[in-house]
Amino acid sequence: MDGKMNKQSTGSMSKEAKIYVAGHRGMVGSAIVRELERQGYHNLVLRSHKDLDLTRQDSVEAFFRNEHPEYVFLAAAKVGGIMGNATAKADFMYENMILEMNVIHSAFQNGCKKLEFLGSSCIYPRLAPQPMSESCLLTSSLEKTNEAYALAKISGLKYCEYLNEQYGTDYISVMPTNLYGPNDNYHPEHSHVLPALIRRFHEAKESGTGVVTCWGDGSPLREFLYVDDLANLCVFLMNNYSGSETVNAGTGKELTIKELTELVAKVVGYNGCIEWDITKPNGTPRKLLDVSKAKKLGWVYKTELEDGIRMAYKDFLTNPMRAER
Repeated sequence: MDGKMNKQSTGSMSKEAKIYVAGHRGMVGSAIVRELERQGYHNLVLRSHKDLDLTRQDSVEAFFRNEHPEYVFLAAAKVGGIMGNATAKADFMYENMILEMNVIHSAFQNGCKKLEFLGSSCIYPRLAPQPMSESCLLTSSLEKTNEAYALAKISGLKYCEYLNEQYGTDYISVMPTNLYGPNDNYHPEHSHVLPALIRRFHEAKESGTGVVTCWGDGSPLREFLYVDDLANLCVFLMNNYSGSETVNAGTGKELTIKELTELVAKVVGYNGCIEWDITKPNGTPRKLLDVSKAKKLGWVYKTELEDGIRMAYKDFLTNPMRAER
């Protein structure tokens, strides 16, 4: 079936629907798989990077021709922390843009009923009005440290929007705030702030290190969403939302990086001193999402931050291979 024959889909996914989760081994993708299975969806199509390189157009086109998934969750991405985003801009832009275009276009060409694109809150302007609503997209300049990643994600959500507009597809997008939880990346140089803090404080506790140095001055405000809550929203939106405007995914709550650091130290059980290296970048001063749209649709988060950090730390301790990435 050619994608140009797509019509706006209606109703929820049937339990027998063939569902492809791109990026199922990552933190977000694996959470979506857990949530789908929890809700009784078991006809899942999964491929590792070894089996399907999403940056290869010919491979992606062949996969969609052979499998014809009815629904697609596009959670695959090249991700990293502030240093990775700032020092490998070309890689982040190319790999993310090429893989998402390959998947979205092949889904379209092969008659996918519905696709959900996973973005990031970094798509919004650096100094956007707070909390950031979906409508503030492209109203001013992006944060330079993750501009390349943001531009790639904006391209993906805009391609979904333009397909809806031009061909009547039902492709939606969701923009999560900062995420954490099971199967996170704890690499010492390429991880995001919360998993990086978990690893740093755990290693400091184990080695008896008296001082832990953190980047910046601790003043930026951040919001954090437990990844299983995001997965619950993703399945909810696939079954209950159609529209070209993205939907923000968050808690509507924020805290300073200093407060987060102290909370992680508490959960891990680190009792030493915390110092701040103000020669290192802070990143965006504030990133709080306006989650009123998701609430109006009938969804709210469930996991409070301290509880989520405890579960994430348990995952870190019980999955040593993940801790070494």
